[in-house]
Amino acid sequence: MDPLDLTGSRGADQIDLTVERPAVGGRMIARWAGRVVLVAGAIPGERVRAVVERTRRDVVFARTVEVAHPSPDRRSTAAPASCGGRTLAHVAYPRQLVLKAEMVRDAFRRIGRIDLDAPPAVAGSPETGYRMRARLHAGNDRVGFLEEGSHHVCAVAGTGVLSPGAERVVAALNAQAPALLAGGVRTVELAEDLPGDHAALHLAVQGGVAETGVRWEALAAAAGVSGLSVASRTLPGPPRVLGSPFVTDPLAKFLPSPRAATLFLRRHATAFFQANRHLVPALAAAVAELAGVGEVVDLYAGVGLFAVAIAARGGGRVTAVERDPVSAGDLAANAAPLAPDLRIVRAPVETWLKRAGKLSGATVIVDPPRTGLSREVVTRLARRRPRRIVHVSCDVATQARDLRALRSSGYRIGEVRAFDLFPNTPHIETVVALDRGSREAR
Repeated sequence: MDPLDLTGSRGADQIDLTVERPAVGGRMIARWAGRVVLVAGAIPGERVRAVVERTRRDVVFARTVEVAHPSPDRRSTAAPASCGGRTLAHVAYPRQLVLKAEMVRDAFRRIGRIDLDAPPAVAGSPETGYRMRARLHAGNDRVGFLEEGSHHVCAVAGTGVLSPGAERVVAALNAQAPALLAGGVRTVELAEDLPGDHAALHLAVQGGVAETGVRWEALAAAAGVSGLSVASRTLPGPPRVLGSPFVTDPLAKFLPSPRAATLFLRRHATAFFQANRHLVPALAAAVAELAGVGEVVDLYAGVGLFAVAIAARGGGRVTAVERDPVSAGDLAANAAPLAPDLRIVRAPVETWLKRAGKLSGATVIVDPPRTGLSREVVTRLARRRPRRIVHVSCDVATQARDLRALRSSGYRIGEVRAFDLFPNTPHIETVVALDRGSREAR
């Protein structure tokens, strides 16, 4: 820790703060002795006492230990904020939505050099039981989440993010935790369908699957899952599969259309998929609306949530690009009934863009990893000159960086929509439409 002059504070490592506004990442901004303080556990407008955790250059990181003047939006919480993504759980939910809208506007201004006329409206979600997907870890004689900023495994029970059925699955895993740990299990991927009626598990083990000594059939039966797959992280070989390793939902649940009524969307437990069961249909509908009709290219297509739903809706040819072998396998299965209207490309986005021709009449959807678009993707995408880009992101900072680069390549910002896919966390899903236009346009 850098030395601090704490004269006038109430202890060798505590400072008194008046909290100003939210920062990207979930901490709040305050100022002390000419330095910016990013304080956890606070709400704008509060006066708090905080303990200094660390410093970096001119920024102090601190944690609230006492609230002298609480906000009317403060609420008590039972589960620790560090477990299960509950950084903002102390904030009443309507205020969370306001804070997240302010985070979006601030990130766009500071990082993207984009001035929004007003913070975007944020679509809210039920706070409990919303997660359809979860990555669990085995350790400390339990199966649970990783505590924020550490490798300590904390309990799922009490966090409220999983459905009751998923919590029962985790409880069954916990009952077998010693055997799982002894067998080399380190991570567990859990996936549910939209209503929470079916769940699939994938367990990654160190060493050979057959040598673990774990009775997989008994584990699957005790957990009440519809499928279980096990694979080694260190040794080659096919995975062990019991039941179906996929969960499946009717496509019409995500984006209704006459053609979608007979189609399904499957996903393996390890495949990427949007996690919030309550808001995924609204997100899919928003992306489809912004994509419009005509040719659509879905980059980072995953299992095909956007591409398959848009192709089933009709109105133009759709191309879906995905490199991950698991997600691409699900994508191919989901897209098969829609051929030739939906074309699948198994390749990195960079490779496809390098070979692609002009896209001047197309809409391109990008839903990149949290790290955002690579510089190569931004450059090649701008050269292909699609008429519209729909940028979907769960990280507003990297999205703002991408938007700034695309603006400098001749795109202007259009509609901005936001969805709170992760209540009580600082994360927010933002969808932005960009149209080809002048460099000076907003």
